[in-house]
Formats: sequence, structure tokens, C-alpha cells
Amino acid sequence: MAIASPSAPSFSASFCRIRTETPSTFTRVPSIFTHRAKPRPLTRRLALSARFNKSTSSDAGGSVSPDNGEPENGEPDDSELQYELFHGFSPQRCRKGSPVFVTLPLDTVGPLGLLRRPRAMVQSLKALAAAGVEGVVMEVWWGLVERDQPMLYNWEGYLEIVALARRCGLKVRAVLAFHQCGTGPEDPHWIPLPLWVLDEIDKDPDLAYSDRFGRRNMEYVSLGCDMLPVLLGRSPLQAYADFMRNFRDTFRPFLGVVITRIQVGMGPAGELRYPSCPTQKLTWAWRSRELGEFQCYDKYMLASLNACARAIGMPEWGNGGPIGAGNLMQNLEQTDFFKSHHGSWTTPYGNFFLEWYSGMLLLHGERICREAETIFRGTEASTSGRTADKSSRSPEGLLRQLLSAARVCDIPLEGETSTTSLDHQSFQQVVRMSKFYSYGLEKPSFSFNFVRMDKKMFEYHNWIRFNRFVRQMSDANAFRAKLEVDAMPDTRRSPTSISDVAKFGMGSKYC
Repeated sequence: MAIASPSAPSFSASFCRIRTETPSTFTRVPSIFTHRAKPRPLTRRLALSARFNKSTSSDAGGSVSPDNGEPENGEPDDSELQYELFHGFSPQRCRKGSPVFVTLPLDTVGPLGLLRRPRAMVQSLKALAAAGVEGVVMEVWWGLVERDQPMLYNWEGYLEIVALARRCGLKVRAVLAFHQCGTGPEDPHWIPLPLWVLDEIDKDPDLAYSDRFGRRNMEYVSLGCDMLPVLLGRSPLQAYADFMRNFRDTFRPFLGVVITRIQVGMGPAGELRYPSCPTQKLTWAWRSRELGEFQCYDKYMLASLNACARAIGMPEWGNGGPIGAGNLMQNLEQTDFFKSHHGSWTTPYGNFFLEWYSGMLLLHGERICREAETIFRGTEASTSGRTADKSSRSPEGLLRQLLSAARVCDIPLEGETSTTSLDHQSFQQVVRMSKFYSYGLEKPSFSFNFVRMDKKMFEYHNWIRFNRFVRQMSDANAFRAKLEVDAMPDTRRSPTSISDVAKFGMGSKYC
């Protein structure tokens, strides 16, 4: 299978709708936009998603330090698990613990929409099921399904994946990806937007985001034209809704049975954010503190900004982004706009611009959420979206805050790796976070998504470690972590160095 490419190093989160029989209210989670509405029957409650990484130090800001009772070298004795694997005994898939999902390779479905290497896929899915994995995450690409013509959909490869998963006893989480994958045609994982969409962008370049230098970003259609019929008579929002509706109709027999969750993409990398800097550059942005650029210079975004500025009697504020925001690589504190003390972001103009800029993004997410909620209502499959944030100071401290907030708000939590880490320390970090979240809860709701399946995963020692990890996560009685909650360090401490990029965050129910 394909070698996985690392995820971007900003925080990411999902807000997921899960059906419940009791009305729920909207709860504010720190740093996330919320929208309060009247309770209604059969609403769906929020689930929280977080990406985890390991730390080189056990006392990094906000880390948890359980006593696992393991050998000093950190590697447990594998004799018991080896016996189980090689004598046909698979670990019991105990539903009392935390289910584990595995994301399929990026090239699972080829450019023509067909499943690649189906025999290898069958064997891989059987191995995952035998290991106790709950299911797989299937990324469904707009650029493959609706590739050549509008409203001409090819689901063949994805239907085959779902059928194979059902045959192997696995669940499926579908990710509807409306963004570009990869950096360009030379990228082995290159999946562009649909060809007919690219043709329309060629005719009207302002359908793509633009910064102050006129540089276009083709990862995602600009949200400035969400409601405008710029895609051969349809708006981008209508195109996304038609895609979701056709997915629902095509996969209806599987929804709620095999396909248990549908995550809807809302921006670059599927996240509710602007492409302030290209997704591929985020893999090192945390090292250089790259600021990126405001993406508000296509004619549709400028028209919205200008209209809002005129509405408050300040037309001079509607000509573009703020002056003094610095350049791409500049430190925040060295800019007139972003600096902490007396930065122009605190002025009436700065407040106006940032409210408009963030408000446009939130409105985009709310529109897509409402469409998804309407389309998938009654299917028994929960829906979710992902929002991104970034922390270069104390990622583990933020994760601790996230876990605590989820517990207080009684929110189901989803974890996800930011890179394909198969070492023992990374797995145990996830187990610790799972136990911290679930500790003392009568009905803990934590699931984990391992990103992603590749050939290294099935190498002998990696596979042994992965099986042990799944067993620890899935069986609530197989692993008991002693959580020293009271001894946890203050998140305000300066963190120690982090070996890998942390990627996690929090989400909120607002639509």
C-alpha cells in the first residue's frame, strides 16, 4: 500500500453530531466559536476530535504520568501477543474500551475511481479485523468522484471498499474531501479539484483564494463565492450539497450499519480554515513561526469586505487586509498589527477586520454543517467537521485542557495521530490520554483514528506493537493506567522540546 505522508502540524479538531434521544444545549468550549439555539428533539450532541503526538519528556507542560508497570526499556514482553497472533487467536473486541480506526492509504482509489490492489486490501482488512480494530477511515475525494463533469458521479471504488469492510466485520467512517491533495502533478498522492472546477478557475481566477501579492491557492474554492452560481450555474455550496446528497442515496443501505460517521470537509486539508500558507508548508511552519498571509484579495472576498465597511460608514476599511501584518516569515511580535502590546489588532479597525475575516469562515462552516445535517438526517450516521488551530508553545498543555473540557462538558472525544508513528512510546501516549479522559466515567466515549495504514505498519515488530496498542485501547480491563491527576504540572509552565509535531484541538457544536 502507499506510504503515508505526514499531516500538517497545526492543531485540528472535529465537532461531530451524534444522535441522542434527549434535547441538548450548546456548550461553550474555550477558544471555539459557539452558537446557542433552542433545544429541539432528536438533536445530535457534539463529539470532540484531537490529534496526538509523543513528547520526548514526561514532564512536558500538561503531560500525564501514569505508572504502567512496564520494563525499563519501555518495550513490554511480546511472547503472549505473539502466541495469539501466530495461533489464530485474535484479541476480544471489547466494546467497553476505546475503539480504534485506521485511515486507508491515500492511493486506495486510483485516478479513474477504481479500487487499487483489491487482493492486498482484502488481506489488510482481515488483518485489521483480527487485531481488534473497529473500522477504517475512507477518504472520499471530490476530485475523483465528480472528476470530469458536474453531477456525474463515480462511486465504484468506494462502494467496493465499503462492501469489503462489511465482509470483514469492520465499520467505516467516510471523509468527504472537497479539497486538493498533494502539492502538484509530480506528487505521487496528487488529487486535484474536479477538472471541470479547474476549468472554471482558469476562466475566473478569483474563484481561488489570493493574498496581497496576487498569489493564488488552488487547494479549495474561495468561500467568498459560496452562494454565487459560479460553477456552471451552481454555487460551490450547491455543488457540495449535491455531492453529499448523491453519496447518501448511493450508500443508503450502508448508512448507520457499516458507515457510522461522515466527516464533511470545509477547507484546505478538510479543515475549517483559510490557506494562510500552503498545507504542505505547515509541516515545518511550527519551526519557523511562519505567519502566512491574509487570504482576502480575490474579488469575491473584497466585495464582501467592502460591503461590510460601507455598512458601518467606514468605506476606507474595505480595500484589503490590514497594513503592518508583516511578511510570511516574520515573528508576530515584530509586526505592527500582531504584536501583543499596542498592536493595531486592538484598534477599532483591527477589531472590525478580524471579526469580518473570522465571521466569514464561521459562516462558511455553518452553511456546510446545516446542509450536511439536513441531508443525512434520518440515516443513523453521525456527521462531523474539522476545525484547525495551532500551538507552538505547549501542545501537551493544550491537549490536557482539551481533555478536561471534554470531560466537564460530557463530550465524546476522538483522537487522531498527526504522523504515522509506530513506536511504543507514541502508542502509550495515546493510551494515557484515553485513560485520562475515561477515568471515573461510567460511560466513557473515546475513539482513536490511526493515520494511516501503510506497508511499514505490517512489518513484524510494528505489527506486534500495533496489536498490543489496539488490545489496550479496546479492552477496558486489559490495561489500567494509574493517573496522577493531582500531580500534573501547571500548563502555564514553559514546555520542554517536542520531538514530533503536535496536532490536536477542540471543536464546538454551533450548527
